Amino acid sequence: MRKAIIKYTNNIAGILTEQNDGSFIFEYDKSYIRNFSDKFICFSMPVSKFPFYNQQLFPFFDGLLPEGWLLDIACKILGIAKSDRMGLLLACCKNCIGAVSVYPLEINEK
Repeated sequence: MRKAIIKYTNNIAGILTEQNDGSFIFEYDKSYIRNFSDKFICFSMPVSKFPFYNQQLFPFFDGLLPEGWLLDIACKILGIAKSDRMGLLLACCKNCIGAVSVYPLEINEK
């Protein structure tokens, strides 16, 4: 399981989780819901107290990834497979174009 902190204009908007089965969950942060209920990260995921589920990486997050020759370079330099969309998101999207940024969330599993 891998997790990412999703920020919208430097505010923590929520957590994106890749489940062990490859599915994804996005859940808005409770504080973000209280303070920024009108600032959704994309139209398909309006601010809600209910989590969003998808069998693959949500199209919005997939759209943040590099494409074409830039994707080829990123995969080669970082040693990440093109099919590892979450790995690419965690490695490449800390400072992407737009208001949304993605940061790895370390999980302490014992």
